[in-house]
Amino acid sequence: MDPELKREIIMEHYQNPINRKIINDESYEKVNTANDSCIDNIDMYILIKDKIIKDICFDGEACAISISSTSIMIKNLIGKSVSEAINYINNFINMVNEKTYDKDILNEAYVYEDIYKQSSRKTCATLPYRGILKVLENYE
Repeated sequence: MDPELKREIIMEHYQNPINRKIINDESYEKVNTANDSCIDNIDMYILIKDKIIKDICFDGEACAISISSTSIMIKNLIGKSVSEAINYINNFINMVNEKTYDKDILNEAYVYEDIYKQSSRKTCATLPYRGILKVLENYE
């Protein structure tokens, strides 16, 4: 993917993130994910019914990489089954760790294919994925 296109996608999701809002609904599970080495601190709210992700929202303070990664992840996970979501997350984590992954299922998340070159940014990009995974593992 063209580096300029990658930057455009990242900036679009940073400046106009999908589902950035606080949810006060007890049917949503809340998970916090934070990076100890920077300001990244994101609360995510996830609604799962019949092992299908119905909705994910988030709020918090974080860098452009974390916010955009959260937005892209949300876009790709809503409507997926728990097992499909876990597969998607594992493929993303494999990609940023230079392991074997299926590029075709990652959609826009592929913009982070080179993030491994900046090890401190790997944490930023994977932060929301690790948080959501904590919730999803309870549904397997």
